[in-house]
Amino acid sequence: MRKQVKIKDQNKKKEILGSETIFEKIKKKTPWIFGQKIRKPKIIFPKFKRPRLRLPLPPKSFIIIGIFTILFILQTGVIYLIVKKPPSMVSDNNNIPILIWYDEIYEAFIIESIVASVLMLLFSTGFIFIYHASKYVYNKKFADWILVIAFLLIVLAFGMLQFMLDIKIPDPFDKN
Repeated sequence: MRKQVKIKDQNKKKEILGSETIFEKIKKKTPWIFGQKIRKPKIIFPKFKRPRLRLPLPPKSFIIIGIFTILFILQTGVIYLIVKKPPSMVSDNNNIPILIWYDEIYEAFIIESIVASVLMLLFSTGFIFIYHASKYVYNKKFADWILVIAFLLIVLAFGMLQFMLDIKIPDPFDKN
C-alpha cells in the first residue's frame, strides 16, 4: 500500500509543471564522480538571528508635517533673510504700507517672502489632495469634493503667485 502511495505522489509531482526546482533538475543530471567511498557532506548551518534595535516609527502624518515645515522654512528664504537682513515692511510718503518690493526681482521684504511661501505651501497641498482623492474610489462624491478643493487651491495659489510676480517684475514696455 505504501509503495503505491509513493508512486502516485511522484506521478503527481511530475504532472505539475514547474514543481521541480532547478537544483533538483541539475542533481538528477550530474553524476557523482567520487564513487561510494567519498560522499557529499550534508551540513545544516544554524540560522543566527542578529539582535536588532527596533525603534518605533512616527506616524506618516508627523513625517509629512515635518517635511512641510522644512519646505516652508526653506521657501521663505531664511538664509536670504539672515544674510541680507531686509526690512520687514516699508511705507510710502502717505504712510501706506508697501508689501512688495517693486521693480526688483532679487530683493524681497520679509512679509513678501512669508506670503509667497504660504502660497507655495497651498499649491503643494492641492497636489497632495489630488493624491488623497485617488484613495476614495468607491466614494465618488467625496473624491469629487476633494478634487474640487485641490483644483481651487492650485489655481488660487498659482494665480496669486503670478499676481505677485507681475507686480514685482518691471514692465519692459514701460517708458517711464
